[in-house]
Amino acid sequence: MLVLLVAIPLAAEGRLPQRLATHWSGAGEPDGSMPLWGAVLVPALCWLVVAVGMVILGRRTDAAREWVAVVLATGFLLVGAQAAIVRANLDRTDWHEARSMSVWLVVGLGVAACAAGLITWLSGRRPRTPREAATDGPVMDLPQGQRLMWFSRAANPWIQGASAATGLATVAAALVAVTGLTGPSWRLIVPLAVTSVVLLGCGSVEARVSEQGLKVAFGPFGLPALRWSLKDIDSARSEHRTAAQSGGWGYRLGPRGTTVMLRGGECLVIRARGRDFAVSVDDAERGAALLNTWVAQRASR
Repeated sequence: MLVLLVAIPLAAEGRLPQRLATHWSGAGEPDGSMPLWGAVLVPALCWLVVAVGMVILGRRTDAAREWVAVVLATGFLLVGAQAAIVRANLDRTDWHEARSMSVWLVVGLGVAACAAGLITWLSGRRPRTPREAATDGPVMDLPQGQRLMWFSRAANPWIQGASAATGLATVAAALVAVTGLTGPSWRLIVPLAVTSVVLLGCGSVEARVSEQGLKVAFGPFGLPALRWSLKDIDSARSEHRTAAQSGGWGYRLGPRGTTVMLRGGECLVIRARGRDFAVSVDDAERGAALLNTWVAQRASR
């Protein structure tokens, strides 16, 4: 990865301007530049920092394989961005003349993201251990005639902070457009607004277990929400998972099933319809025990 990050711009040095456009406005026009040596060193140093950090974390945890996937995935994303920047500046005499990144950035990062996703998915393919396989899981004794429910919430302050920041940026961009200081830049406002809403929904989660089954609600308003009835659930368990094992933060799809990862640690995992679903919430073992009890009672009727 390091070789590619350095070699891509150097190989095209004769066809590039002295300074390269490295940042584009919401309208797709270049508004920031960097000398060639900076465009070479900055992404290379970023990848080195990530690689060194992952090596240190990999030695301290038992998830070294997943951290390697994170390093490779980050490298592919940086290489994709580097290739898009070089393509935008190619055969231009001045960085102000660089092509718009609206197309090339999407193409470059799209290919890189596919490669990164494939690496992460392959890293997670491993034989399922007895702990990962569907089991009866913990149960609890319910007093006759009593109905119990279990609730648990989790939140990620970093995701919530990012939602607030993008929301404020959306409002600021809209106000600037309304006051007439600039024209309405929908290419900036719409992505910021969508990002803020998505991050708001991914920033917190609530899990509820009742005699109806499991409900997992997202965001401060509990929308959207996922539901599983007791008839669809085979078993439930508590399991320790990390973001590296799950493929990252947020709503993740992978070979281990679906995971809602807001913080590493205890997760409530259910086996339903032949696949696993996990959500990172506190007191997951108690929730799994109650859910297994309701499932067993329904099966015995």
